Amino acid sequence: MTKRLTRSGNSLALVIDRPLLEALEIDADTELELSTDGDVLVVTPLRDPKRRRRVGELVAEAHEQYGGVFRRLAE
Repeated sequence: MTKRLTRSGNSLALVIDRPLLEALEIDADTELELSTDGDVLVVTPLRDPKRRRRVGELVAEAHEQYGGVFRRLAE
């Protein structure tokens, strides 16, 4: 999907289309975190702390179980 920024007063706004909002389960009340690596803009919805903690646990578990496989694949 290609988008252009929209002028909003002295700022620019990025309008996110409804299908994407629904797929991400975000709305006007969802807090978003913006970050960049200097080239890419990353917009991340801030989720419930319990949910983030559980995802972190799952990632750590997957890394523990499959870390060697991931390393070999990266080589």
